[in-house]
Order: sequence, then C-alpha cells, then structure tokens
Amino acid sequence: MGSHDNSGGISSSSSSSCCSRFWSSALRAKRLTSPAEKASRSNSSGGLSRRLGALDLVLLGIGASIGAGIFVVTGTVARDTGPGVTISFILAGASCVINALCYAELATRFPAVVGGAYLYAYTAFNELTAFLVFSQLMLDYHIGAASIARSLANYVVTILELFPVFKDNIPLWIGHGQDIGGVLSINLLAPVLLVLLTVILCRGVGESSAVNSFMTVTKVVIVIFVIFAGAFEVDVANWSPFAPYGFKSIFQGATVVFFAYVGFDAVANSAEESKKPQRDLPIGIIASLVVCISLYIGVCLVITGMVPYKFIGEDAPLAEAFTSKGLKYVSVLISIGAVAGLTTTLLVGLYVQSRLYLGLGRDGLLPSIFAKVHSKLHTPVHSQVWVGIVASVLAGLLNVHVLSHVLSVGTLTGYSVVSACVVALRWSNKTSGEVSSSAWREGVVCLVAIAICGFGAGLLYRYDASLIYLFLLLVVAIAASAVLYFRQVYADTPGFSCPGVPLLPVICIFFNMFLFAQLHQEAWIRFVILSVVMVGVYAIYGQYHADPNAEETVIYYRLPEEEVR
Repeated sequence: MGSHDNSGGISSSSSSSCCSRFWSSALRAKRLTSPAEKASRSNSSGGLSRRLGALDLVLLGIGASIGAGIFVVTGTVARDTGPGVTISFILAGASCVINALCYAELATRFPAVVGGAYLYAYTAFNELTAFLVFSQLMLDYHIGAASIARSLANYVVTILELFPVFKDNIPLWIGHGQDIGGVLSINLLAPVLLVLLTVILCRGVGESSAVNSFMTVTKVVIVIFVIFAGAFEVDVANWSPFAPYGFKSIFQGATVVFFAYVGFDAVANSAEESKKPQRDLPIGIIASLVVCISLYIGVCLVITGMVPYKFIGEDAPLAEAFTSKGLKYVSVLISIGAVAGLTTTLLVGLYVQSRLYLGLGRDGLLPSIFAKVHSKLHTPVHSQVWVGIVASVLAGLLNVHVLSHVLSVGTLTGYSVVSACVVALRWSNKTSGEVSSSAWREGVVCLVAIAICGFGAGLLYRYDASLIYLFLLLVVAIAASAVLYFRQVYADTPGFSCPGVPLLPVICIFFNMFLFAQLHQEAWIRFVILSVVMVGVYAIYGQYHADPNAEETVIYYRLPEEEVR
C-alpha cells in the first residue's frame, strides 16, 4: 500500500511539474530591447533585403485589399442594402482606419522584423497568445489563398474562352473545377498559377514587388476608368429611396463589406524589407486604406446609379450593369481588372504567409528550417515553398468555397489583439518594468471584458434580443474603458502614435468582436477546435523549442534620426 501511495505521489508531482513548465513557458513574453542591446538585422547577413520604398508599400496594401471583390461584393451587397451600400462602405472603412492606426503605431515600434500581429502579441502579452493568433491568421490565409487561386483560374479560363479556338474546348477540371462529391473538386490551373507566383516570390522581394506594382496600377487604372465611364450612365433617380430597408440593413452591409478592406496588415509584415520602416510603414498602411475606401465608394455610387438596386446582378453585377447599357468593352476590361486584382491579392497573401512562418521559425515555435533565408536571394525560400505547397494542395483538390464561411475568424481575432497590444504596450516601458503586476492584471481584465461585451452585444443584435440587455453590456464596456482611461498611465511612443489611446483601440476591440458575433456558427466552432489543437501542438513542441530571446530575432530597433528623415 505504501508503494502504491509513493507512486501516486510521484505521478502527482510529475503532473504538477508538467503543468508548471507549460504555464511558465506559455506566459513568457518578448522583451523590448534598445538599439544598444541589439544590432539591427539590416547589418546581419541572415536578414532580408531592404528594397521597399513608401510607394511600394502603398501599392502592396492596395494589392492586398482590392481584388475581384470590388467588381462583385459592391454589387451583391447593394442588392440587399440599396444605394445606402455607400454608407456601409464608409462605416466599414472608418472602422478599418482605426484598426490601421493601431497597426501603424506598432509597425513603427517594431520596424526591423517580420511577424505582424504575432510579434506584437508575443511582446505585449505572452507566447501562447501569440502562437494562437498565428494559427488563426494562418488558417485564414491558407484557405483564402486557395480560394483566390481557384477564382483566378476561373477568370483566366473565362478570358481564354473569348477566343473561338478555346470556346467550349477547355475541360472543367482545368480551370472551372470538376466537382467530385461535395468536398473534392479537381482544378489543374489553380496549382499551376500558385507555383508560378511562388517562384516569383522566391526570386526576391524586388521582383515580386515589381509584379505587384504593375498589376496593382493596372487594376486601379481600370477601376478609375470604370467609375468615370459609369458616371455618364448614372440616373440619380435610382438613388431614391437611398435606404429602402432601413439603417439596420446598412449596418449589416457594413459587417459584410468590412472584409473587403482586409489587407493593410500585409504592409506591417513587410517591416524587415522596408528601406525606411519608421517613416514609410505608417504611410503605406494608411494611404493604401484611403485609396481603397475612395475606390469602393466610387464603384458603389456608379453601380447603384446605373441600375435600380432590385435589378443588380448577383454573379458579375458590375459587368452586367455595363452590358445592359451597351458597353460590352467595359465588361471585358472588368474581367481583365479582376484577373489583375486576384493576382496581386494572391501574391501579397502568399508573401505575408511566408514572413509569418519565418518569424515563428526564428523564435523556435516552428522547426528552424522555416527561419532559413537564402544567402543570395535574401528570401525565406523554405517558408515560401511550404506556403505554396499547402495552397496548391487545397486549391487543386478541395472545393474551398465550401470552407469560405469559416474565414475571417483569424482576421477579426488578429485585429482585436493588435488593438489590445497598442494599449498594453503603452502601459509601460518594459525595459524598466514600471507597471505593477496588479495594475497589469487589472488592465488585461478590462480589455477581456470589453471584448466579451462586444461579442455579447453582437449576439444580442444578431438575434434581436431586448435592447435592455444590449444597453447593460454597453454600460459594462464603458465602465471598463473608464478604468483603463483613468487608472492606467500611458507613455509616449517613438515614431508614429495612434491618437486617442486607450479609447480608439477599445472601440476597435468592441466593434471587431461585434462583427465576430455576426459570423456563421461554424466559424465559432472552427475557432474553438483550432485553438484546442494548437494548444496541444504548443504543449508537445512549442514550449520545449521556443526562445523569446533567440539570437536571430531582432525585437525592437529604432532607426537613427538621419535615416528616418
């Protein structure tokens, strides 16, 4: 009996030791270090090549955001919202501007390294939170890349079929997709396109940036032409009534079109390849978003002015609108613009994914092969090839459109965490540890409470619950915001500073979680299941290999003043 008790004690002690190790690892965070403590990656032979200027970054952000959606989403939402869809895009754009301001501050605070939301969460909070943010973002990116690749293949085949020699002679399995059951769908062209883009990205950021710049300029010129051509066909009578289904439909429309602006985080992930990151990253993030908002508003006004909202097409609304006016050549231009839009969106998406894998490889949360940078090409070839393989398999074999309704979970999660990071990193200069642990815990509890209130308010709004409950949640969120505002001290930041801290980031968190509640229920299930699985991956591999102070990782570097100017 004594022997049994002893083994039980050993087992209990071992279990306690494992849990203790897990939590001590999970709660580790990166430390903000000064230039005196760490040399810049720019001076390291293992770093990426700094070749992106301010204009390159602006085009990168536009390329990531403006895809075929500008020719499709604007019309489909207008059909359900009416001319008020313009207000929907303005509301969603305003929300994204606040998110972009948060990204811009952190991009200048971490100008030397890749990682984006993952890196910010690792520094502001802890290792496990950062790993979970990465996993949610990465699933979004993988599924999104496969879906875009299949759409691009579809558009390419559609354009080829304009020529008589290809008309009705291209099998479905080449470009449009040959369905086999509900999930499997064979597509040969999509993986081929992904391989081509992966090769371009492996060649170097200069080459991929040149392709992105050319394609982005092409599609922006086409969109501007479409707006001006359509302006002469507008009948202002079609704008009345402006909001036929009321303000609620406009707000619901804003929750849908919010995702049309997703992409400016790609600029933040290009920090290590920016020539003057502290100056150019905020310009790239904010300017690209402003351009996107302007283009979306212009297209919305044109399409709702050309055709009564009830008669707007569903599959290719903008092209159909011009065809109905006898302007078929504009429809061909729209198809070309869609191909250019999808190409740049896919190119930037693959680029961002590889840089995130690079960041985790350096930190040890993933195998070190992901951290290797080619000595001559100065690109993370292994990470880039892995990303291309995953996207090619998904795009070539699966009906990814079935999976599309579980997207945007990672985006909303990432945006919310970035906003919280802005607040948390302002609490103290972590090199001197000015904030007490009790004040830190209080601040984190307030941020979590605001996120929960946003999600709860979203659920109540979605299911038309009593306004009393919605009001109570708003009161709790405002009280938590007041605690953050009055009980915390916020330090000044180097470089660009997000205005209105903590209130603007808090609004971001609340609204992002409000939108999270509007997603399909399967998206919530995906969030929970993926989180549980990745906690297991971290417990088995990550906690034993991760090193937040890895020598290859440059954590915080501010450029000399003469380089910033």
